[in-house]
This record gives sequence, C-alpha cells and structure tokens, in this order.
Amino acid sequence: MKRKIYIILTIIWMITIFCFSARNGVTSTGDSHYIGMKIGEVFVPEFDQWNSTRQLAFAQKVDFPIRKSAHAMEYALLGFLITGSFITNAKERKKQGNKVQEHKKLYLAAWIGSAFYAMTDEFHQLFVPGRSGRVADVLLDSTGAAVGVCLFLIIQMWIQHKTHSKSTANCIN
Repeated sequence: MKRKIYIILTIIWMITIFCFSARNGVTSTGDSHYIGMKIGEVFVPEFDQWNSTRQLAFAQKVDFPIRKSAHAMEYALLGFLITGSFITNAKERKKQGNKVQEHKKLYLAAWIGSAFYAMTDEFHQLFVPGRSGRVADVLLDSTGAAVGVCLFLIIQMWIQHKTHSKSTANCIN
C-alpha cells in the first residue's frame, strides 16, 4: 500500500514539475517576483513603506536565488518520493521471501531516475517561449535529488534505530 501511495505522489509531483516548466518566461518571472515580494514583506523591515520601484528591485535581486532554490527543492522532493517508491517495494519483496537488490543500488537508481527527469525537464523548456534548458540547472536539480534521496535514507535509519531501540528495551524488560 505504501508503495502505491509513493508512486501516485511521484507521478503527481512529476506532473507538477512539468506544469511549472511549461509556463512561459514572462509568467515564470512574474511568479518569482511575486515570491520575492512576499519574502520582502515577511523579512524586510518597513518593506511595505518602500515605493513600488524599490520593492520590484528587491524582488529582481532575490529572483536568482529563489529560482535556484525552487529547482533544488522540487527535485529534492522528487528524489525523496522516487526513493520511497523503490525502497518500500524492496521491503515488500523481502517480506515475501524474495531476494532483494542491495538498497544501495535502489538509492542510486532513485537518484539516476530523478537526474534523468531533470534532463528531460530542461529539454522540455527549450520549446517553451522565454525559457531555456541549462546544463547547470540539471546539475542543480540532480544535487537537489541527491539531497532528497539522502533525506529518505536518514529518516529510514532514524526509524530503524528507534524501532531497534524499542524492541531491545522490550527484551530487557
């Protein structure tokens, strides 16, 4: 059941990434500027008292880090979800008594799958007006995916540690 949930969430997230990439350059820039304005409202004292030209200049200044952070975060989530799809499937097969590939290979496969999707996403952007496909973005997306895969691994290790500690404590009592 967990695997199906991860697969559904992965597909939904891939569609979401595709839809973000399908937005033309003007719309995408407008989205980034909107986020930049919201960041200004929250984190910059007296931002609301600035004139609109100064507010827009701030939004334009933070545009690059916003876009790159968004790239990394969206692929971190994708890497996490794909890893969940692979690892939960491996656990289910192991419970059924079948031999399972080493989890290392599954983590690597999740990262490669995410990186491949990043490449196809950048290729897709070549056909969207005002957008471009960049190798640097593929590298950033792939790094974000690696973070997502590692985050899944860390959470899994933490859960296993807690479960093992709990079962050890029960044996002692």
